[in-house]
Amino acid sequence: MSLPASKPRNPREQIGNALFARVAGPQGRENRARIHGTPGPRWFGPDRPVRTVHGDASMFVGGLRALLLQSLHPRAMAAVADHSGYQGDPWGRLQRTSTFLAMTTYGAATDAQKAVDRVRSVHERIRGRTPLGEPYHAADPHLLGWVHAAEVDSFLTAHQRYGAHPLDPAGLDGYVADMAHVAEALGVVDPPRDHAGLHAVLAAYRPELRPTTEAREAAHFVLRQPPLPRVARLPYAVLAANAIHTLPPWARASLQLRPPAHVPAACVQPAGKLLIRTVRWAMAPPPTPTTAS
Repeated sequence: MSLPASKPRNPREQIGNALFARVAGPQGRENRARIHGTPGPRWFGPDRPVRTVHGDASMFVGGLRALLLQSLHPRAMAAVADHSGYQGDPWGRLQRTSTFLAMTTYGAATDAQKAVDRVRSVHERIRGRTPLGEPYHAADPHLLGWVHAAEVDSFLTAHQRYGAHPLDPAGLDGYVADMAHVAEALGVVDPPRDHAGLHAVLAAYRPELRPTTEAREAAHFVLRQPPLPRVARLPYAVLAANAIHTLPPWARASLQLRPPAHVPAACVQPAGKLLIRTVRWAMAPPPTPTTAS
């Protein structure tokens, strides 16, 4: 049963509520109340870098970048294309991902573990073959390692460029270490635990990466055909342009990506920073959690 929605009092609240509803889904308010209101120890205390990164509006850019970068592993992309339903239910996929990130970052440790257990159960069932006949299994620790590394790198890259409080070197290492805790819970073997280790892991996966038809189709759908009302398309185009802009040049070339024509190259980063500041202004930060485990 959904909680009754209160009437927004001002434009800031209206924008914030609309963004939250889109990202968190129809059960977003109930999930938020559980995540922040359930007493008990957390995986991460309020001073941990993972809270700084995941609580910032730069995640909108980081999330798009992660999807694009992750798609360059053919087996990971085949699993997404065959099983995620990203074209039929893109917002549902986003909402499930955002709820998982919020639960593991801010939720009670017992709820965080339950969220991980649900994901592992889903991963265990996802098996198949790529169009070239390569077998894949979503629970494969090596494949999970790529998805994890690409996600962590994307969230950090976006945060360092657009975040309200970019991390210092110790914070960068701390964020990678925080995310390693979640990665191990999901089944990743020996995830990177500092910033240098993250770059080493990304480099080690590079020979396995290549663009596929499925990856380019997914990029075109995510960037050019988002299921959005007309009024939201220009802000989304700015997000998309900045996600492309933050990718390594080799990844942009592999996916044949160019920023939207109506976002001039010289305006991409300034427009991105302005948009992220606006989103940050509109969306209230999450409540301060209780204690860490």
